[in-house]
Amino acid sequence: MAERRVLKMGDPLLHRIAAPVEALGTPELHALVEDLWDTMVARNGAGIAAPQIGVDARVVVFAANTTRVGPGEPPVPRTVLINPVITALDNVRDLAWEGCLSVPGMRGLVPRWRHIRYTGIDADGNAIDREVRGFHAMVVQHECDHLDGVLYPQRIEDMSQFGFEEEVSIAGRYSKPPC
Repeated sequence: MAERRVLKMGDPLLHRIAAPVEALGTPELHALVEDLWDTMVARNGAGIAAPQIGVDARVVVFAANTTRVGPGEPPVPRTVLINPVITALDNVRDLAWEGCLSVPGMRGLVPRWRHIRYTGIDADGNAIDREVRGFHAMVVQHECDHLDGVLYPQRIEDMSQFGFEEEVSIAGRYSKPPC
């Protein structure tokens, strides 16, 4: 379909709670999903949420190959997730460097649940129920935060661990660009 403009931090639309999707399998929903994929790929993202392109809908897409997820991590399958629910499966949180298409050029060290279960449906109404860890869990939590009007800088606990991508990289804080 088409690459869409990504809203940036500061746009009030990014801080709204997105509306649940009720009509599945529609041409409009499939067009939205295609636009999300096109926008994510064009901007080299690991995921994107409908609110990031100004659409008030609880829809996220994500995927990551083995070169993006890092050593020892399985790839993240290409997923369309609608009306998601996330449940932490333990009390352990990992810190990882995150970036965001809506916060371009910045990185921050963000705590995320290590082990989660997520449920929802795809664009045709098929149930999704997965238990995941590591990078996969982080990506899902990051994208689903967008559906609740939360951007990753709001999750950072130590603002000294937030900065411009180039400066954070030069300082040796991360070795490869995360999501």
